[in-house]
Amino acid sequence: QVQLVESGGGLVQAGGSLRLSCAASGRTFNNYPMGWFRQAPGKEREFVAAISRSGNSADYADSVKGRFTISRDNAKNTMYLQMNSLKPEDTAVYYCAARAGRFSSMLNSEYDYWGQGTQVTVSS
Repeated sequence: QVQLVESGGGLVQAGGSLRLSCAASGRTFNNYPMGWFRQAPGKEREFVAAISRSGNSADYADSVKGRFTISRDNAKNTMYLQMNSLKPEDTAVYYCAARAGRFSSMLNSEYDYWGQGTQVTVSS
C-alpha cells in the first residue's frame, strides 16, 4: 500500500504560479511511476503529467506543456508539480497517483493509488 497526500493548492490570479506537493508513505517510493491528474466540475478526470521512477523521464498533456513541470525527490518521498502562467481553465481538483508498474502512464485507470486531491482555483 502507498498513501498519498497532496498539498499546495489554493487561489491564484491568472498568470500566477503554484507548486503542488505529493507526499508518499508506505512502500518504497522510487518503485512507483507517478502522475498528476485533475478534475474540473462537470468534467472527467484528465491527465496532467507523469514521471518515471527515477525522475529522468516525464510526459505532459498538451494543455500544460511549457507551463507545468513535474519532478520528484525520491530521498524525500515527494513528488511536485510546478505550475506557472496559470489560466482560469486550469481550475480543478488536482490528484496525485502512483502506479504499481514499471512505466508511467497517461491513463488514470492504470494507476493504483490516489491522494485525496487539492483544489486549485485560478481567477481571471
